[in-house]
Amino acid sequence: MKMKSTRAGPPDGGYGWVVVMSAFFIMGLTAAVLKNFGFFFLDIQSHFGVLTSTTSWVTSTTIAMFHLGAPVASALTLQFSQRVVIIIGGLLTASGMLLASLDLSLPCLYLTMGILQGTGISFSWIPATSMVSHYFLRWRPIAYAIASSGECVFAVMFSPFFQWLIETYSWQGALLIIGGLQLNLCVCGALMRPLETKQGSIQKAKDSLEDSPTKGKVIFQFSLLRKPELLLYILFAIFAAAGFFIPPLFLVPFANSLGMDKYWPASILSVLALADLAGRLICGWVANMRLLRNLQLLTMVVTLLGVVLMLLPVSHNYWAILGFASLYGFLFGCVVAIHVTSIVDIVTLEGFDSGLGLFMLFRSIGGFIGPPAAGWLVDETNDYSTAFYLSGLCLISSAVFVVLVDRLVQRRKAVEADAHQAIGQQEDWETGQVK
Repeated sequence: MKMKSTRAGPPDGGYGWVVVMSAFFIMGLTAAVLKNFGFFFLDIQSHFGVLTSTTSWVTSTTIAMFHLGAPVASALTLQFSQRVVIIIGGLLTASGMLLASLDLSLPCLYLTMGILQGTGISFSWIPATSMVSHYFLRWRPIAYAIASSGECVFAVMFSPFFQWLIETYSWQGALLIIGGLQLNLCVCGALMRPLETKQGSIQKAKDSLEDSPTKGKVIFQFSLLRKPELLLYILFAIFAAAGFFIPPLFLVPFANSLGMDKYWPASILSVLALADLAGRLICGWVANMRLLRNLQLLTMVVTLLGVVLMLLPVSHNYWAILGFASLYGFLFGCVVAIHVTSIVDIVTLEGFDSGLGLFMLFRSIGGFIGPPAAGWLVDETNDYSTAFYLSGLCLISSAVFVVLVDRLVQRRKAVEADAHQAIGQQEDWETGQVK
């Protein structure tokens, strides 16, 4: 639940830019680290001597906990503050990496890199995104763009850095150093200063919720699941998430299987991150122009993303992979730019927070199943291409649900417009009768 604004509204600047830069680093130290988990994949697999599908569960557990932790992070933010939750997230994230570096066992990696790291990322990422909205109104789109770009900028730097860390200190030492870096999330959280002018409103909101027997309904609207549009959009989320998280995990092993030098795959991931950044900014700008409906634009970019991933395995040299990876990164950025804001078209702005929570919650199913399913295919076929085929197929399938959602939304809007027009005509007729 968001803090209520005062009459003067958010400051739209000032200390808000410190909040934006803190959010920038939070995005980099969480999502960008997750994006580069692929560098540890082969080392962990060979170290424990397990199948590809078994190793994939480490990443899928992280992704699942990131999504499952979102509603919990929101509830804790309401109870305490964004600052407190982000600091807790920083401690959980760093602890996950530090414990993983002890190299205890593969099941311990599921707990440390999976559950602890994933929960910590959620507890840091969700409140940071929320905090930016409290400080900005007029400049909110620009503030969000700057904050979210931290994920892409850090991903570019982390790709060669992680490769160097693994070669120099082994994958265990690399995890130890990364965990130390992630302790800076606590510093970023400390900089997230709550707006003092809003504290009274926050306390009143807490008191009213504690006294209300319908506390759960005020916080979360599960009744939105009755809307067929949202149910179909959740299906889109599940299929899309299953395809989203496969390429970053298998792109490096695929490039290595072609006999490339270790630093070439790292450069591919850096270019991919830059393309991702460009896609977010450009697609956001196109969406603001309103040349197409958000759901129409989403259908186009998701379908193209699926096609590009199914074509990527035909690459057999560095430049071909680089070209397809760039297209993948750009289209991925386009999807990220609009797939969350499209929820407003489905449940309206009033139900957005609850709709987003449900979206994130169910999306975890796809993120949890996708990487292990792709790993199983790779084990069965001994070919990394099958992972990209599965990813592309999932994304193309998800686009079908977006088309259905768009039709239902347009039908609903047409019915509402007709009803509004009928009411207007009735009022005009009654006014004429009175005269």
